Parts: sequence; C-alpha cells; structure tokens
Amino acid sequence: MCVCRTLCVLVVLLFWTPGVSAQLDVCGRPPLNTRIVGGQDAPVGAWPWQASLHRSRHFCGGSLINNQWVLTAAHCFPSSSTSGLRVYLGRQSQEGSNPNEVSRTVSEIIRHEDYDSNTSDNDIALLRLSSSVTFTNFIRPVCLAAAGSTYNAGTNTWVTGWGTIRTGVPLPSPQTLQEVEVPVVSNSVCNSNYNTEDISISSNMLCAGLEEGGKDSCQGDSGGPQVSQQGSVWVQGGVVSFGVGCAQAEFPGVYTRVSRYQSWISARVTSDPPGFVTFSGDGGSGGGDVEGNGGAARNPKGLLSLFIISIIILLS
Repeated sequence: MCVCRTLCVLVVLLFWTPGVSAQLDVCGRPPLNTRIVGGQDAPVGAWPWQASLHRSRHFCGGSLINNQWVLTAAHCFPSSSTSGLRVYLGRQSQEGSNPNEVSRTVSEIIRHEDYDSNTSDNDIALLRLSSSVTFTNFIRPVCLAAAGSTYNAGTNTWVTGWGTIRTGVPLPSPQTLQEVEVPVVSNSVCNSNYNTEDISISSNMLCAGLEEGGKDSCQGDSGGPQVSQQGSVWVQGGVVSFGVGCAQAEFPGVYTRVSRYQSWISARVTSDPPGFVTFSGDGGSGGGDVEGNGGAARNPKGLLSLFIISIIILLS
C-alpha cells in the first residue's frame, strides 16, 4: 500500500511540475522555415508567429504566444481601448491576397503597469484575441526566453516586420514581410552609446545591431518579435521597442528583454501557458547579459526533486 501511494503521488507531481508548458511541443518550430536565410523578403510561412496589428491599417507588430494571446509593445497602445483593433496572423503582405491568414478582434489589452513612456522601460503588452486560432503551417506560436536566459554580445537574432525600410521611407508595394539579421550588442556598450543622447538602457532592455549601422528595425516594426534559434527551436528574446532613428551607426535597436517578464506573462496567461525556454547565446564575443525575472532564476527540476523526496518520506 505504501508503494502504491508513493507511485500515485509521483504521477500527480509529474503532471504538476513547475515550468511545464502546454506550448513547448509546438512553439518556435516553423514547418516551412528549415534554414537561416539572408535577404529582404521573408519566405512565406518562415515566421508563423508574426502578427500584424491594424486600426484601419498596419501600425505595429506582435507575436503569437499561444492560441489566444499576442505579445507586443506597450507604446503601441496609448489607451486600453480595443475599438477598431484587429490582429492578422498568417499574413505575408499588406497588399493583395493572403490565402493563409486569419484575423481576430481583441477582447483585452494589458499594458505593463510600470511602463514608462519617458524612458521606454517595461515596454511590453499582451493582447487577448476575441477567440482562439487554429495552428497551421502558417500560424504557430513562438517560444519565449525564460528567466536566466543569456544573450552574449554577438548572438545572432532575427527581426521581422512591415515597418519602414529607412526613416520616413515606407515599405514598397506589395509590402511583403521583411526579415533582418542583427547581432546582440552588450548592454554596457549600448548604454554608453545611448548616454550621449541622454537615454539610459536598463536591464529590462536588449540591444542588437551593427556598429556601422545599415540593418535595424524601424517605424511600424514596433511590438514585433526579435528571435534566435537554439537547436531546432526559435526563441523570442526581444520585443521591438525604440531606437535613435533607424539603422544609424553606433545606435543599435533597443528591444524589451522578454526573459525579464516570465512571471508577469505567466500571471496573466494562465490557460494554455506559453512555452518558456532558457536560451543561451554564446555570441563568441563575451560581454554576456544574463537576465532574470526580478529575482533569482528558479530551478524547477531541483525543487521538484526535493518535494518528491519529502512526500515519499512522509508516506513511508
């Protein structure tokens, strides 16, 4: 009887394991993106989590994190009104036919309560879709960087969106989804550069770009995903936030650091939780930034093991 009770408790605990996510078996695995690519136009279906936010026209990007929630930037929403707001998923271009897309209205906008429009700190928001979407080859969630993820200088990242191609220069017709590869810049270097403009880079931010400029996110890309590949999985480490102009030398793009918000996201997306993955980007350049969640990173497996041992002892 003792053995039976112990096994039953173990089975229950395995299903209860902290950090287990319903999305981990599907997130960050785009069936149609089997390579790292260069170039401008993104191949159809390459980034199936990409969202286009519309109020009569595209104004910001976002990323699908489960079947009913989109992650984006707080600065895209000066108010919490959902009037006229529509989210497109599976969209390839802003003009012409998009046979693989679906759209949803939004039932709720949740901006981070500590978002500061003056400093752009905590520039993160969640959108609850009016109804869930069905995953296809063209519509899938992205995995999210967990607390304790590491983004060393030089780590490769990809940014996608329909923003302007240069400051004040709109994306040419048919406005196909764009992709650009940019390396991570350490927060210390990024902060030193931005301090010349009286802008501070906080630990809630992640920077990426070329020292000489020329590649960057731009207006209209805000809220969109910055992702990196780890093994066969794509993990979102940043949300497009701000910059000084676009693609200017010594001013990399600044992104909201997703790993700092695992607890914040998890507390609000409680059904069908997003897939959080601990990302480790060596970059090969040192200067690593390891960010937690406003506290020490947890080790769910270690905690679970101790809990199981305690329960077994009690039931013996």
